[in-house]
Amino acid sequence: MVQIGRVALVNYGPEQGKLCVIVDVVDGRRALICLSSQGVARQQMPFNRLSLTEFLVDIKRNQTAKAVAEAFEKADILNKWNQTRDGQARARRLRRATLTDFERFQVMVNRKRKSAELKQALKKN
Repeated sequence: MVQIGRVALVNYGPEQGKLCVIVDVVDGRRALICLSSQGVARQQMPFNRLSLTEFLVDIKRNQTAKAVAEAFEKADILNKWNQTRDGQARARRLRRATLTDFERFQVMVNRKRKSAELKQALKKN
């Protein structure tokens, strides 16, 4: 449900993966978003580039960036987001994307060892 103060995740463009707050609804296709603490400048963005979350920040229409950032921090949205399944999945994907060659090798070896142990346990039964 699109409304003023709704927290959204940008799913396309240079701000992809960042959380923002809907400050105003421009028309049926676009919203004015803002969140300076996440590095998202105040701008218009189409709804098809936003994924709405269940979080809501208590702000009024066309609040200043400072007031939006304060309300975002007061509601502790970032920690709540990191505890959701979507937030954890994004963190895992980011972690896997930043692995070094040796860390990827370790993941492969551990996966093989776990698979071998599982096969051996199934053979016993």
